[in-house]
Amino acid sequence: MGPPRSKKRRPTFRRLLKTSGVKLENKLKNRQFKQQNADKKQRKDQKRMRQAMKGSTLQTPRPLETYRKRPEEEEQEEEFLESLPTDMMDEDDLQQMTTMARKASFITRDLSSCGPVHGGKKRSSDVVRSYEKVPRKIAKMQEKEVIHLLPIKDKSGVIPQSMERVVERQPEPEEEDDDADKPDEEESEGASSCYVGLTPEQREQLRNQKLNGKKHCIANLASAIVSDPMNNMKCVKELRGMLMEADPSVAVSVRKMVMVSLMEIFKDIAPTYRIRPLTAEEKSVKVKKETKQLREFEEGLVSQYKFYLEDLEQTIKDWKQKKRKRSQAVGLQSYLSLAEVAVRCLSELLLALPHFNFHNNIVVILVPLMNDPTRKVSDMCCDAFKKLFQQDKGGVASLATVRVISGLVKSLNYNVRPEVLQTLLSLRIKEVEMKKDLEASAPKKRFMTNKEKKKNLSRMQRKWKKAEEKLEKELLEAEAFESKEKKIKLHTETLNIVFLVYFRILKKAQKSILLPVVLEGLANFAHLINLEFFDDLLNVLQNLIQSGDLTNRECLHCIQTVFTILSGQGDALNIDPLNFYSQLYRILLRLHAGTPNYDIIIVLRCLDAMLTRRRKQVSLQRAMAFVKRLSVLSLHVLHNSSVGILAANRATMHSFPKCDFLLDNEIQGSGFYLPELDEPEHCNAQNTALWELHLLQRHYHPVVRRFAVHLSRGAPSEGTASLSVDLSRRSPLELLEDYSLKDMAFNPPVAPPGSKKKDHFVVGETLLDGELQKLVSRVLSLVEDTQPDFAATYTHIRAQD
Repeated sequence: MGPPRSKKRRPTFRRLLKTSGVKLENKLKNRQFKQQNADKKQRKDQKRMRQAMKGSTLQTPRPLETYRKRPEEEEQEEEFLESLPTDMMDEDDLQQMTTMARKASFITRDLSSCGPVHGGKKRSSDVVRSYEKVPRKIAKMQEKEVIHLLPIKDKSGVIPQSMERVVERQPEPEEEDDDADKPDEEESEGASSCYVGLTPEQREQLRNQKLNGKKHCIANLASAIVSDPMNNMKCVKELRGMLMEADPSVAVSVRKMVMVSLMEIFKDIAPTYRIRPLTAEEKSVKVKKETKQLREFEEGLVSQYKFYLEDLEQTIKDWKQKKRKRSQAVGLQSYLSLAEVAVRCLSELLLALPHFNFHNNIVVILVPLMNDPTRKVSDMCCDAFKKLFQQDKGGVASLATVRVISGLVKSLNYNVRPEVLQTLLSLRIKEVEMKKDLEASAPKKRFMTNKEKKKNLSRMQRKWKKAEEKLEKELLEAEAFESKEKKIKLHTETLNIVFLVYFRILKKAQKSILLPVVLEGLANFAHLINLEFFDDLLNVLQNLIQSGDLTNRECLHCIQTVFTILSGQGDALNIDPLNFYSQLYRILLRLHAGTPNYDIIIVLRCLDAMLTRRRKQVSLQRAMAFVKRLSVLSLHVLHNSSVGILAANRATMHSFPKCDFLLDNEIQGSGFYLPELDEPEHCNAQNTALWELHLLQRHYHPVVRRFAVHLSRGAPSEGTASLSVDLSRRSPLELLEDYSLKDMAFNPPVAPPGSKKKDHFVVGETLLDGELQKLVSRVLSLVEDTQPDFAATYTHIRAQD
């Protein structure tokens, strides 16, 4: 028999290749590990050597051995030295011994010197030269001022030119002034010695020359950066350095121009993506020259943009803290104007670069300024955030801003301006995640686990599956695809924070000035409130209305919120909001052509939700009562409000056809109309008529007259009394907006009233009947025949007296 067979399986070629690869990889790792250890050990040795060299230079040289001699030995040594002859050594020998002692050995030499011990004359001359280069502490450094000259242009581009000039400073007095708070004018005069002895015209001329030079310099630097930002990032640093302008005569103007110029530059050269820092692995990989240049440009851009934002923030802080620095060339009275320019620049960057780096930092800076006492600064910040909410489609910037606003309101204990919460009404939120029913919340499709993949898929299929998932993830990242689910999730989180702010104010600060804004916000987002909050919210709003502390507009917002909820998800709730109908019916008579005329918009929204959409839950008596009171209201409001109210009446008459009872003089049922009663169900509106339509047919506006004629004929859809297509297809709110006086002109133009002066008098015979005319003629003829005798009448009266 042959040799016994080995039980070990012979490795395949693929396994051998795999094993060899693993070995090679392990060898490479060991080699790298050894190299790292060697480098680490070398760095430690170098560190020890530097410490030893530093310590040796600081310590004074000491002898190698130190011991204390006995008194007898010291006396013997002194006697021996005195007994020695003094003429044994010449002066030349003594000088030579001294020089040799200096070059004696390595131990007595300074360890910090790295040159040879026996250096020549060249080395000694280098030492002298290096010593001469060391600055003297006694000498004062002369201050120099950099003057920017006109640039030179060659083939490579524009070359900025500058010149240094020594600034002569006046000697400062030894004694300090007792008064530290001197006016800014004295400090600026002392700082600018070049204006001494000049007339005001010469000073202004000199200032204009300096300012024009700075403008040319800023323009040249900005044009160079915009034309080639890759190679001119150093110009951004130079331009940013001009924010520290020290000349008091032009410091404020130059800083403002530099702020605005840098803002426009960053808006132009910033990419349309967020720049992230490179990882250590990405830095170690070799890349192309173009890629390396792009990375350097992005790194420099981010750093300069960060420094620019820090400069703007520091400008605002200096204004808020009212602190003047010792080297500051700007007076306290100029801090406000500089801060306004800084806020404007931040607001522009907030809107122009919402995708770029440090956007959240800008939000954190600007949100507290929305509550600033300075009206101009506050309005700029509020307008910026309103525009941001309106143009934000993804929802990321809106969510970050709402979070900061919520923290600000809570930290200040709800003591903020109403304009801060007014900006939240500009949020573009139309769809959020609602709590679904049990059927809708069924479990979603479950993906296969790794164990199931191994069980059901082959090795090649698993490999392809993994590569496919990786490719899909990379494609999604490259395209920056914002899915609808992610957008809805962001909007849901944003709206939850907004409702949290609103509900806190309703609970803790019901008498705050923020209550009107909160009620308006609830009315605006009421269709997005979850069903679980309906009962509590309705009770709170009803208590607020019944308390009597709310104005007309606040009550209207409460009513709008309730009916917006009930017309949406709350349609399934079995609630009859009769009290809210009565409240709206009561408020209608308080509106007029003055300031409350702007509340007609809210009234029209409420009527659409209360009568048109809920026509199946509204009785005929209630509908007729509202039609009658709205007709009364249309008499004493502006013409555009009258058009909107008559259009709402038309929609109500179409929803309730039996409202044509109001066009007849006959009484329907018992009782009579009670116009002063504030209960629409019990005012007997069916026993009255719409006599207001006859007055409106003589209105000064042609559209009001047309609507009045249309409603008095029963609001027909066809015929001579029907409306045109452009009037019948528009909603009451659209008609109210179209015929408003926002352009201070009537639409369409209104003819001026005619003259009341009559050309001729009407003859009396045309106004009288036959018998009366005969009587008048007889009386007039008798008066004409008799001649009055005033003297006889006077004598008769005196005789009676």
